Amino acid sequence: MGNQHIIYMDHSATTYTKKDVVDAMLPYFTQHFGNPSSIYGIARESKQAIDAARAQVAKAIGAQPEEIYFTSGGSESDNWAIKGVAYANRKRGTHIITTGIEHHAVLHTCQFLEKEGFTVTYLPVDRYGRVDPADLEKAITDKTILVSIMYANNEIGTLEPIRELAAIAQKHKVYFHTDAVQAIGNVPLNVKDEKIDLLSLSAHKFYGPKGVGALYIRNGVRIENLIHGGGQERKKRAGTENIAGIVGCGKAIELATADIEGHNARIRAMRDRLSKSILETIPNARLNGHPTERLPGNLNISFEFIEGESMLLWLDDEGICASTGSACTSGSLEPSHVLLATGLPVEISHGSLRLTLGDANTEADVDFVLEVLPKVVSRLREMSPLYQKAGKNGGCNV
Repeated sequence: MGNQHIIYMDHSATTYTKKDVVDAMLPYFTQHFGNPSSIYGIARESKQAIDAARAQVAKAIGAQPEEIYFTSGGSESDNWAIKGVAYANRKRGTHIITTGIEHHAVLHTCQFLEKEGFTVTYLPVDRYGRVDPADLEKAITDKTILVSIMYANNEIGTLEPIRELAAIAQKHKVYFHTDAVQAIGNVPLNVKDEKIDLLSLSAHKFYGPKGVGALYIRNGVRIENLIHGGGQERKKRAGTENIAGIVGCGKAIELATADIEGHNARIRAMRDRLSKSILETIPNARLNGHPTERLPGNLNISFEFIEGESMLLWLDDEGICASTGSACTSGSLEPSHVLLATGLPVEISHGSLRLTLGDANTEADVDFVLEVLPKVVSRLREMSPLYQKAGKNGGCNV
């Protein structure tokens, strides 16, 4: 695209690394590069940096430093939480509860465990993507050992009633894990107050580096190791530590949680203006996800009679980076499992667009998207046989 200005509205996919974070990381590539497992001076400097980052992460989520274990990111943390609890508690039970709208790092892990002899219940969600706590209560049996429900959905932005869900799990003496990858920096949370036993996070979702994350494991939780080898991470997670990445994770979460409400006010205002204008000016469009209980920067809208991947390509030609509810870009012809779980028909699910705003965005970006998007939708619909056959009338707004 040459010198074309890029408008990035895909912050749920990843974020840029902030300058303050990069600055904090740089010395640990070239100056303080010692292996933390060694005993000489520069090694001790590395260990001290990791300890400081552990304290930063712990403070951000209301945990103790010794309950934070650094990983390679959200997927590893999810795998470790679910497999680790399953294997460590197998004699007590083999039943796991999750939902049908989880990230694939959770869904595929649960499907793997089903092949290992575990049984998994996939809770339904309502039209907004929210779990009914009563459904969790009914699903728990005397064989249930783990409940894993995401804090906020990565596609439609819906926030789950985590406090209620975790309280139910605790009442039945069942471990509660939440994938909070999308929530950190967007939602104030406290693992102690909310009775969370395990929590996954990933630095690149809150303006930190890629390839580093963490798993919170409450003191007393029985869990097996996922990666075996050396004695790193207090003998829980083997592998030489990614010192620079860990330092970046600590700095990024400190910045992201310093003033969540103040920070989100600007993001939410842009999101709401974008949503209101799109729904008012483009016919046969509908908002996906909960209208109010959602991430501040998330906007997921379905446009009837068109296909999401085509929308992405046309928007990309204009320099707009977005995502879609359709899984076509991953080589699959299936629409989003999240949208289908909310009851959205397949044909409408295929025409979904996810715009996720963040610190890279300005009001001018919103203006440009509002100028371009209606034209893109109109052009694609004019080429759609379904649109012509329907007489240019649809049902999304009904």
